[in-house]
Amino acid sequence: MTTLQQMAKHFRDVHFGGNWTSVNLKDTLADVDWQMATTPVHSLNTIAVLVFHVNYYVSAVLKVLQGGALQASDKFSFDLPPITSEEEWQQLVTKTLTEAGTFADAMEQLEDKQLAEDFTDGKYGTWYRNLAGIIEHTHYHLGQITIIKKIIKGT
Repeated sequence: MTTLQQMAKHFRDVHFGGNWTSVNLKDTLADVDWQMATTPVHSLNTIAVLVFHVNYYVSAVLKVLQGGALQASDKFSFDLPPITSEEEWQQLVTKTLTEAGTFADAMEQLEDKQLAEDFTDGKYGTWYRNLAGIIEHTHYHLGQITIIKKIIKGT
């Protein structure tokens, strides 16, 4: 298995299961409805905002993996449009999981030698830094989502 295949597996696992933490985004969100997803807890981001935020970067880098330009700005990464229904929530979850699968597939199409090359612009570091960073970022926010969910459920 190449390094990129291993990284793609790790990315899939944090989204769909099979990682050593035994926690993944799909299963964590399976019983979250739109009202829970948009419930504020203290001064934390909502579950919905965190899902949007995680997907914001996946979506932006996916476009690069597909040959497009990087078009993202950190200042917009938490700008979730209001969710006012279960349908809108499920659309966000579906988009997030669908793009995760596509992202992992696209990662596997790269060659390992590309990992050491600059990602779009040298100021962003290497491809490795950005791809590994997205995996780490997802794990980080998945932990937040899990804790917020437990607080809301009172468990």
